[in-house]
Amino acid sequence: MGAPTALLYDERYLLHDSGIEHPESPERLQAVWEYLQRVNFFPSLLLLKPEPAPLEWIELVHDPAYIQRVKETCEKGAAYIDSLDTALCPASYEIALLAVGGVLKLIDAVFQRKARNGFGLIRPPGHHAERDLSLGFCLFNNVAIGARYAQKIYKIKKVLIVDWDVHHGNGTQHCFEGDPSVFYFSAHEYPYYPGTGHSWEKGTGDGYGTVLNIPIPGGTSDKAYLQTFRETFLPLAYHFKPDFIMISAGFDAHKDDPLASLDLTENAYREMTLELKKLAKDSAQERIVSALEGGYNLEALARSVEAHLRALME
Repeated sequence: MGAPTALLYDERYLLHDSGIEHPESPERLQAVWEYLQRVNFFPSLLLLKPEPAPLEWIELVHDPAYIQRVKETCEKGAAYIDSLDTALCPASYEIALLAVGGVLKLIDAVFQRKARNGFGLIRPPGHHAERDLSLGFCLFNNVAIGARYAQKIYKIKKVLIVDWDVHHGNGTQHCFEGDPSVFYFSAHEYPYYPGTGHSWEKGTGDGYGTVLNIPIPGGTSDKAYLQTFRETFLPLAYHFKPDFIMISAGFDAHKDDPLASLDLTENAYREMTLELKKLAKDSAQERIVSALEGGYNLEALARSVEAHLRALME
């Protein structure tokens, strides 16, 4: 029996209070956790708890002045930061550190071979967060920080970041678009928020060719989406030969999600996960760490997370 799949969660993530009727609510994580308890495969998982990330790791991606600004804005009790999308409460800064810390805990578990792969049921999400700007519900870029941490601590050379959230991960792309050691792939509804992620955005300078954006029209179903994933993205991913794979796992491209208009089912997430496991076995010693981004229909989110986790466990 090999190492298990890790699942990371903490009730403290519910303390990030985004306000009444905000789609990125604590109820998202509650619904998933309660659903996973009902389907009862916890005995097969390595359950992990996070610790707050030290600032030295946050500063791998974010400007120290921005980190301090997030801290002070929360301490003042402000309702939002930088845009009306990104809601705050006094606890939000500490919980955002805990979200990053959750990703780092999973990375440690995978590289220390305590887990084969892992998923973080975390919030707030991260892929819209820029070096010095909060956007789209995101404070710190959890996955981007995780990629830099893995490179620095575990000396890996090449990281693949797969972003299947329905929205383009502008913050993640901008962090790595000039860096040939990180391949960033995003399939996202287009045109849609945040307006970035056109197909001609392929990276800059030495990083040209290590950004792949696939704009997806509204109404796209599993078959067409998966065909694009397999035929356009996977050949480039195999050619890149990543040492480590990270997933910005938003589940808001689901047909039941209220914030977008793609038409995916849980099976799409299962199939993409299985394809990435093959790639990870081929070049990355099976190492995959996945972290929650979007997903706003509670039932669809819970079923999609289950499908993703079961595929990771297979």
